[in-house]
Amino acid sequence: MKKKDRQPKQYTRLTHPLVRDSNGTLRQATWDEALERAAAGFRRATDTYGPDAFAMLSCARATNEMNYVAQKFTRVVMGTNNVDSCNRTCHAPSVAGLSAAFGSGGGTSSYEEVEHADLILMWGSNARLAHPIFFHHVLKGIRNGARMYAVDPRRTSTAEWAEGWLGLNVGTDIPLAHAMGREIIHAGLVNRSFVERATTGFTEYAGLVEPWTLSAAEKVTGVPAAAIRELAHAYATAERAQLCWTLGITEHHNGTDNVRALINLSLLTGHVGRYGAGVQPLRGQNNVQGGGDMGAIPNKLPGFQDILDPAARGKFERTWETVIPPRYGMTLTAMFEAMESRELRAVYCIGENPAQSEADSEQAMRRLAALDHLVVQDIFLTKTAQMADVVLPATAAWAETDGTTTNSERRVQRVRAAVKPPGEAREDIDIICALAERLGHDWKFADSESVWNELRSLSPDHYGMTYDRLEEHQGLQWPCPDTDRLPSSFLHARLWETDPERRGPAAPFGLVAHDPPVDLTDEDYPLRLTTGRRLDSYNTGVQSGSFASPLRRGEYIELCPEDAAAYGVEVGEEVRVSSRRGAVTAPVWVDPGLRPGLAFMTMHFPDEVDTNQLTIEANCPIAGTAEFKASAIRIEKLVPAWT
Repeated sequence: MKKKDRQPKQYTRLTHPLVRDSNGTLRQATWDEALERAAAGFRRATDTYGPDAFAMLSCARATNEMNYVAQKFTRVVMGTNNVDSCNRTCHAPSVAGLSAAFGSGGGTSSYEEVEHADLILMWGSNARLAHPIFFHHVLKGIRNGARMYAVDPRRTSTAEWAEGWLGLNVGTDIPLAHAMGREIIHAGLVNRSFVERATTGFTEYAGLVEPWTLSAAEKVTGVPAAAIRELAHAYATAERAQLCWTLGITEHHNGTDNVRALINLSLLTGHVGRYGAGVQPLRGQNNVQGGGDMGAIPNKLPGFQDILDPAARGKFERTWETVIPPRYGMTLTAMFEAMESRELRAVYCIGENPAQSEADSEQAMRRLAALDHLVVQDIFLTKTAQMADVVLPATAAWAETDGTTTNSERRVQRVRAAVKPPGEAREDIDIICALAERLGHDWKFADSESVWNELRSLSPDHYGMTYDRLEEHQGLQWPCPDTDRLPSSFLHARLWETDPERRGPAAPFGLVAHDPPVDLTDEDYPLRLTTGRRLDSYNTGVQSGSFASPLRRGEYIELCPEDAAAYGVEVGEEVRVSSRRGAVTAPVWVDPGLRPGLAFMTMHFPDEVDTNQLTIEANCPIAGTAEFKASAIRIEKLVPAWT
């Protein structure tokens, strides 16, 4: 059967504002008309239903400065804490888990440190394709003698570099981590001095993992007991071990628990708070770390200062001359639920495409359509923008904007405008300020540096990062509270202090239990679908689809050779892929790195194959992240039209 063209749709650049006419079509408008229409809709929603009828979706690809102004607009102009971003879709469980253990939501190590580690553990991460820059550091570490292990349901291209691959069943990360913890305890490999000095809850943790013998874990995870034992001993006996994870850990209904289970291993062995030893969530977008740092999340002010802390709120209220609601706002997950219940009426979406990036995308589009007022600010007319009442053309953060971004190692770096934006496209911050003015707030920022300096005055972690210093040192890592000293490359060295006052709060073990995937496989849906990324494409393909790649082959349903033979399907053959939520048609690809019963797809081609019609909106109760990694599906051969 001839394979259809599965190349991604190409999106044209937005160059002029658009507004929706009474006949339902989007037409070109002046900036004045578009801004007035946008502001009037926000005003109407909040005047009628109150401030919490408004929500902001900020952008993980835009600058720190834009995210700071976006969350300030939400809290000062609109009077609500309903601000979030796609961080909720991916690494919110990492932030929640790290914050619960260490009081800080960032990875503990620098990229350079992985080059000097003795052991590198890549858990639920195909970094070679999803985080290629970081993987260069991994390869340097391997060349310098580090042993690398990969824990992943698929034998990925990352796993091909590993000394050992542990191919676990999807959703069994906690049993595997608990079995490793039990083995470390029983083998006498616990770093007792660190545990006694720097942690709490060890006795309870030891009791929790006791049932997870190597043989018990083998039955649940599918990983041989000997392989679990080997990894446990290798990790515990390494002088410096780096434990890295990505969405294979977080995109589960219990993603925060998964993160806590991995952090437990670092506490048990003392692999945190030292150079070369740490835990590292690898963030996928250029500023998903920075968006959260800037307060574009519903529970934290800039610098990860808690909204429920009166002292923190007071500082911002004095600077902003406003009153901040003393309660957490809606997460992205809660926002979509509130759209359906009509509690949420107006949304300002900057640089995000939730119509195609959310789990159960058909449901997400239905909820967006229920809004009274949707304003989208973007560089392309995305599927979400096509649903908007007002579309505002913005500048591209990577080439047309001045500012800063923050990567996975907490490094803040300068970005600079290299080209002029096309047509009437405007800077994100200028657009937000123009809307604020129409809503009664006259904000004057001379440039991105003036925004950054306001942020620095309110966030101790960023105070020492002047633009001049960022340029001089080619980026600085937070926390950087001083303008005359360079920050440490790693976090939580305090945990090794002998003086209790200098050591500060102890790191608690996370007492988490195994909870299998929500979407169970059965006779009707016998295959487990997991999703991920490929090197040639980016997210929903809006940006990367406009550029050709010799690696790109479009979207496929990937099966192992045994399953392809059992279903009688060949490479390139179109099949129907169905879950309990929806169905798509996709060609088959055979990947020997998959095991029987496991299928793989990406989210890069939603206009051609909308994979997120299949995924389930089963959300982590702590972080709100959906279970993209564990859907139950079936595949069916298509009957030719001529039969």
